[in-house]
Amino acid sequence: MDDCVFCKIIKGEIPAKFVYQDEDMVVFPDIKQQAQTHLLVVPKKHFLDLNDTPDEIILKIKNKILELSKGMGDYRVVINGAAAQEVKHLHVHLLGGVL
Repeated sequence: MDDCVFCKIIKGEIPAKFVYQDEDMVVFPDIKQQAQTHLLVVPKKHFLDLNDTPDEIILKIKNKILELSKGMGDYRVVINGAAAQEVKHLHVHLLGGVL
């Protein structure tokens, strides 16, 4: 999508420091940090929300979150959908620690 901020980040049109990336996803800090660690896990292909995303991509995201959360102690995973999404591109929030 041409006007999607996450698509622009993935294409390199908007700078972001990737913590991780592979052929299917990118991981980078949320600019609206709500915890000591606040990462966004975003599929590279534009999917609107969880309902729109293939199971194999969801599984890859889940496995990456499990890997990233090791050693984090308490953590929270948040997926917003429909009107609750600020950006209409599936993204998963991984939050650890407290502000």
